Amino acid sequence: MSSSLRRAVRTTSLLAAGALAAGTLAAVAAPASAAPADHLVINEAYLNGGSAGATYLNKFVELHNPTGEAIAVDGWTVQYRSYSSTSGFTGKIALSGTIPAGASYLVSGNANAANGTPLPTPDVTSTIAFSGNANGGTLALTKTADTLTGDGAAVLADPDVVDLLGYGVSNTSETAPKADGYSVTSSLNRTGGADTDDNSADFTAGAPTPTACGEACVPGPNPVVERTIAAIQGTGDASPYVGDTVITQGVVTAAYKTGGFNGFYLQTAGSGGDDDATPDASDGIFVFGSAAVALVEKDDHVKVTGPVSEFGGMTQITPAASDVVVVDEPAAVVKPTPLALPLGDAGRERLEGMLVAPEGPLTVTNNYTTNTFAEIGLAAGASPLYVPTEVAAPGAASQAVKAENATRRITLDDGSSTNYTGAGKNTPQAWIDGDTTIRVGAAATFTKDVVLDYRNNTWKLQPTAQLTADDANGVLPATFSGAERPASPPAVGGDFTLAAFNVLNYFVTTGEEYEATTGISCEYFVDREGVPTTVDECVGQAGPRGAASAVQLERQEKKIVAAINALDADVVSLEEIENSVKFGKDRDAALAALTEALNEAAGAGTWAYVPSPDASALPSVAEQDLIRTAFIYKPAVVEAVGASTVLVGDPAFADSREPLAQAFQPVAGVEADRFVAIVNHFKSKRSGTPDPDQGAGNAERVQQAQSLVAFADQVKAAAGTEKVYLTGDLNAYSKEDPITVLREAGYVDLEEEYETAETYQFDGEIGSLDHVFASPAAAPDVEGMGVWSINAMEPIAYEYSRYNNNATDFYDAGPFRSSDHDPALVGIALEEQLTPTSVSAIATPGISPLFGPLVAAQVKPRATGTVEVLKGDTVLASQRLVLGVTVVALPARALKPGTHQLTVRYTGDATHAASETTVTVRVLGL
Repeated sequence: MSSSLRRAVRTTSLLAAGALAAGTLAAVAAPASAAPADHLVINEAYLNGGSAGATYLNKFVELHNPTGEAIAVDGWTVQYRSYSSTSGFTGKIALSGTIPAGASYLVSGNANAANGTPLPTPDVTSTIAFSGNANGGTLALTKTADTLTGDGAAVLADPDVVDLLGYGVSNTSETAPKADGYSVTSSLNRTGGADTDDNSADFTAGAPTPTACGEACVPGPNPVVERTIAAIQGTGDASPYVGDTVITQGVVTAAYKTGGFNGFYLQTAGSGGDDDATPDASDGIFVFGSAAVALVEKDDHVKVTGPVSEFGGMTQITPAASDVVVVDEPAAVVKPTPLALPLGDAGRERLEGMLVAPEGPLTVTNNYTTNTFAEIGLAAGASPLYVPTEVAAPGAASQAVKAENATRRITLDDGSSTNYTGAGKNTPQAWIDGDTTIRVGAAATFTKDVVLDYRNNTWKLQPTAQLTADDANGVLPATFSGAERPASPPAVGGDFTLAAFNVLNYFVTTGEEYEATTGISCEYFVDREGVPTTVDECVGQAGPRGAASAVQLERQEKKIVAAINALDADVVSLEEIENSVKFGKDRDAALAALTEALNEAAGAGTWAYVPSPDASALPSVAEQDLIRTAFIYKPAVVEAVGASTVLVGDPAFADSREPLAQAFQPVAGVEADRFVAIVNHFKSKRSGTPDPDQGAGNAERVQQAQSLVAFADQVKAAAGTEKVYLTGDLNAYSKEDPITVLREAGYVDLEEEYETAETYQFDGEIGSLDHVFASPAAAPDVEGMGVWSINAMEPIAYEYSRYNNNATDFYDAGPFRSSDHDPALVGIALEEQLTPTSVSAIATPGISPLFGPLVAAQVKPRATGTVEVLKGDTVLASQRLVLGVTVVALPARALKPGTHQLTVRYTGDATHAASETTVTVRVLGL
């Protein structure tokens, strides 16, 4: 891509993307006689090397110089990232040498397997895994070693980008990606060296023809020079000496002889501490090699000789064992450098590979991969990270939170690449066990120094050797406190309670049953012995999503039952429960099974469920989802009034779960206590109209919120009440548009009103997808709301679906990690029920204008308060009750002579209702 065309390409690409979305842009073909480019180009990409049937063993990218002049590529890189990424390019291959006019330059990638013919000797080799599947990816040729980053427009606008190829469904391409044609026997080939800035037109599919430059491009080797670690690291993202062999020395700060890292960290002697002699460059580096690490121990003074490379964004040296020498001469002690967060990438890059001492409060914010890779995500400060749109409006405000989160987060690792649910499944996990959990929100206290490194596109803190369950190496770097498991639900007050709970794919149709009854095979997630635990997918159609077998279902059910019974709610709205009609059963089969299990544990008759409407009042079976919403309730406390109602025929819910409404009335209440609950499960964030801040499907969720408001108006009118509660998993965080729709419709967001905890954790950030809203008439009855934090803040290891995934047994039948969402609980008060009263009265005459009549009144049962005497709407006089009686003296001139009919009214007190009677009084004249 020529520099002069870059701005035009960016604009054209964005316009084309919009036009394609509207279906208005026709494909643009490259001119048949397009001239060769005036710059180096990506000429060919073979993306399926090594796969079964592959022509060649390795993947490759071929560059070509179509110009009349030689082009030097020292310091240039070929970079790669996945089709959907907008973050930094993860694969980076350094180039060197000069490509003569008309010559090609071969860059090899990895091999998927061991099939195909070896490539001609590449000019540069790498292990980068360019994707060859239908999703594709993005390849870029750049004039810099710095990592490309940003969305498609930002990458295309980068002045260091020389050429770019987006293929498959890549989000970054010149005009449009080359969509297809690549295979095990076919590569993407540029036509005649032409570059019209349209990947879809410039590339065609054809037989792979890898061509290397060979000696014509290869410069003589640079001399082997001893350099400081800071010089090798450089001040940029990548070392300026990639490909060169260097000599350096330092002190071993960490050695990983087990666990898969296969190397050690070397740091310049005497460096570190508060006074950094090389503030713009790191003084630490990773030395790779299992033979090399076997020769050293922590604190050794070591000299190494080896080539410099970048692996996954981290600089390393790879010496032969013979080039690792332990120096007898003592070295100055390395001191840990204070590490204070927040800190951006540039600041961390200057500490890459160095011994550090984390400072300030750090809080657990991510434990999703704790059971697999023994990683613990930490956040600077006293709280976890929040989903940006949980705390800020979508747009500039949420983007600011996102940027701040990036500077606050870091991952504490175990000094290994062990997958404790994969190859390491028979090795106990390093951080947690069946009795010791690490919950989001816990405070981390560092007791030992760690090394800052960059692996798997993540900044990590590594102990100085592999951390094992028994800490055999004595390197446990941190302890955790706080965020204890809550033993009971929050106290929310009220005379009865309403809860909302997503029960995470509770399916009574197991994978085994489905296979047996349909003959359709399913794939499963399995435990460490290969026993299926949960359904992954079933061939050809949507099958069950829950337990693989009856045994696994029992494990799942026990946890859900324990959670619901301990929640002690009187009405529970449920989401993600099996819609049994999709499996040829009664629609309520799963709901009935859960209710039966609850009653078996809590006592017969404790729970009942709300039956589905008649089939005539439901969408067709084909239109219904595999999962549904539902209600269960305690009939001793509340009763269901009338039949349930499902919103039918609204296009907003064409591919989602429709709202379900039910009227309830407390047994101890009166008709004024009747309310309607509407349970919801809005469209997920996995599909639908893209939205960069609020997740896919936001536009659809907005429409669903609008339809919900209209539906609520209908059902409350039919139920004869203004009291409505909207509950459920809305798949929208608290500041997102669907929530705003409900607030603007007048509904009170009870989570905001009562400042509850969050209900969900995703990607190391917390927020609430689960909500309860009260109508203006219902909100005054609410005495409290809380979230019982039993699930979202727990490691996933405790889920039934991870049963026997590791040598450590994490399973128990208690409520913790019974789902991935936390239940929300609302306390609701009954209308005041006052004791009825009666008032009786007699009167003595008055003589005008000397004195007025006296009215004696008695209230039964005995009450406190005030008695008023009125003529029409005018209060003539009043008096407080004493022991239930009083005498009210009317003013002398209040009434004219004659007979008058007056009202005697008791105004009531805190426990007694008002009442009134009439009395006849006479006024005599002089």
